[in-house]
Amino acid sequence: MATSLITVDETKEMENVKAMGDQQQQQQQQQSPTSATNPPLVRIGSKEAAIVTRSIKINDSIGEVKVHIQGELDDKKAVFLTVHDIGTNSSAIKEFVDIDCMVEIRLRSVFIHVDVPGQEDNANDLENFPTIQQLGEEILLKILDELGVQLCVGIGDGAGANILARFGLAHPERILGLVLVNLVSAGVGFLESIKEKLFARRRSSQQLCSEEIVAMHKFGNSHDDAMKQLIETYSNNISKINGKNLRKYMTAYMNRKEISDLSNLDVLLVVGGRSPFVHGVEHVYSKCNKQKTSILKIDNIVDVISQCPEKLAQSLLLFVKGLGFLTSLQLPGIQNDMGMATMKANLAAIGRRRTLSMEEYDIPRMRRLSLTK
Repeated sequence: MATSLITVDETKEMENVKAMGDQQQQQQQQQSPTSATNPPLVRIGSKEAAIVTRSIKINDSIGEVKVHIQGELDDKKAVFLTVHDIGTNSSAIKEFVDIDCMVEIRLRSVFIHVDVPGQEDNANDLENFPTIQQLGEEILLKILDELGVQLCVGIGDGAGANILARFGLAHPERILGLVLVNLVSAGVGFLESIKEKLFARRRSSQQLCSEEIVAMHKFGNSHDDAMKQLIETYSNNISKINGKNLRKYMTAYMNRKEISDLSNLDVLLVVGGRSPFVHGVEHVYSKCNKQKTSILKIDNIVDVISQCPEKLAQSLLLFVKGLGFLTSLQLPGIQNDMGMATMKANLAAIGRRRTLSMEEYDIPRMRRLSLTK
């Protein structure tokens, strides 16, 4: 039976912090007549850092890749490396990180959001686009080396999850754990072969528009009202992405090679119960080491990140606690429920180590001494 990672001392500390926060909030409410209806967010002893954007040159062929560093790189902070799906860019995962219930994680972490080459807003046409294998095995490594980051937790969505899985397999010493949303490990399958035929048929006459590419990739052949509503939410982001570069990303993903065994990595697989990727994710899970892998499947959901971010945030925290990160945190605004009891036990057990002291609670496994050089 898995036990909680939170010690008695940690619980007392959190109660004290909450009491201090409540006292400060009451004082602010007395000073401001509008605070009763719109209470300010109380942050004790810390503040959020500005986002810094850097362009990192990979090589002469690929050129530069933009990364957005959310938080200050610090060897005492948890480091998350994020890679986005087709039809989006780094802003999609950043929107998830920016939700209210993620505030405490943000304050004690740094997020490195990667824009896949040519997918940043208003990018110029790319002459050469890397393969999915190159993105995972070479480009992400170059980024971490350039930033001096030795160890991170990966968060990837769709094609980004595939890229991060390859990075973890090629460089397991640089990955503490992976949160992979909508991961499909196999190469081109039946549904994707249909998509490829459609690409080939239409290349001779007209190009697929960006919205069609994203719709086929994310939603398959389903076009009910929920799917259409999700497409509308993507439209603003899609309009900012270079259509030629988006098609190159899609083509590279279609031509990917199959991913080998993930059983040696600590992994949280995430999928919506109505997602077209659900069977692919379940297939990946069936081949994984159940001692090191958990799956979060949310019923009646297509896109977990946009439709159910709070539950994903809760599962993310439980997962990284099991890896030795952020073990004293609780997420504000999210209540624990009985339906999460089994998930909590499973996620906390992944990568479990001894209970941490207050001095150690944010430091990862001691076999890897630092997050940055």
